[in-house]
Amino acid sequence: MTVDDTGSGTGNPASDGEPGRTAGSVADTEAARVDRAEAHARVEARVEAPDRADRQGRADQQNRTDPQSRAEAAATSSGEDPLALRLEQLILGAERRYTPFQAARSAGVSVELATRFWRAMGFADIGQARALTEADVLALRRLAGLVEAGLLSEAMAIQVARSTGQTTARLAEWQIDSFLEGLTEPPEPGMTRTEVTYPLVELLLPELEEFLVYVWRRQLAAATGRVVQAADDEEMVDRRLAVGFADLVGFTRLTRRMEEEELGELVEAFETTAADLVAAHGGRLIKTLGDEVLYAADDAGVAAEIALRLIETMANDETMPELRVGIAFGTVTTRMGDVFGTTVNLASRLTSIAPKDAVLVDGAFAEELTRTGDAPASEAEAAEEAAAAEKEGEEPPVYRFTLQPMWQRAVRGLGVVEPWLMSRRNS
Repeated sequence: MTVDDTGSGTGNPASDGEPGRTAGSVADTEAARVDRAEAHARVEARVEAPDRADRQGRADQQNRTDPQSRAEAAATSSGEDPLALRLEQLILGAERRYTPFQAARSAGVSVELATRFWRAMGFADIGQARALTEADVLALRRLAGLVEAGLLSEAMAIQVARSTGQTTARLAEWQIDSFLEGLTEPPEPGMTRTEVTYPLVELLLPELEEFLVYVWRRQLAAATGRVVQAADDEEMVDRRLAVGFADLVGFTRLTRRMEEEELGELVEAFETTAADLVAAHGGRLIKTLGDEVLYAADDAGVAAEIALRLIETMANDETMPELRVGIAFGTVTTRMGDVFGTTVNLASRLTSIAPKDAVLVDGAFAEELTRTGDAPASEAEAAEEAAAAEKEGEEPPVYRFTLQPMWQRAVRGLGVVEPWLMSRRNS
């Protein structure tokens, strides 16, 4: 299998999601189709009304083979919902044509590798049902082509499929559950939700697709910039970061007292507020876990500011429970957009023992704040510095945060740690 200049495998270049057809051939076919349609319209305009009616009858007969009719016929034979099949064809831009074996053969890959890609993207096995499209074939060719060209190992290609599938699956679920559900309320009495869904998806699909690609490119540019600024090759994978967990206090008790809809609104408000604050102050939201968010920052001062802003914002909202935050600083392994390692585990443990509306940090984080001048080593040292500056007629150092050592305690799985209580410095 060779790789063309689009990165897809096999001999013939593909264009517009159709294997084996060049952009020129597609354009020529489209131009010919338009010319034929225009010629047909001119002839139709010259005929008498009775003939036009007769022609319209024959056209209606021919239209029964359009995608809607084919979807209905396929639904009848498979027992599936016709609207679901029509929506699938609209979104995928292609009709079902291939079994998994046929798709793998057309893409020039083994059935075993095609199955691994399919499962990695998060889709169930479909046996030998004719459920795949030209787009599925093209995706297989591209991934296999990257492996064939030596740009990706097979294991890395599987990771690409898995990370993309997991991320977009969550996005798609959110869009359907929260976005489309509200927009597909029937605008007029007598209309059903299904009658509204298809034209709405037809209008939104190209806009959402363009926006998705834009955001992905923006995020890719930001992530690439962070990686190339790493001190060495090893730091590109295992980096020193500040990792913070923010956790709603008493969330389990709330789940027993609140209605499901109210609970969902509270969680959505918490996640939205946290995501906005993390982004606004230069952090990165790693993931949300309902009553908990995990974020990271390259700079300890940024992570500290986010933690205190979260607590201050939630404290001003009477509908929100108290919040507690734990932060640790150290080496973190990043994989598929997530973070792992002892530093992450420590931040999680600190969160579980933090007081309400307070931030606990580990010793490494406290040292980093001191090193960068965001916090004094101790209040006694800060007082000495202020006195010395006043004596010299100079401005004393300005610190953003203050650190108070807490009692050492054993943390499950991590031994004995000495947490520090971090707060905002008033002067």
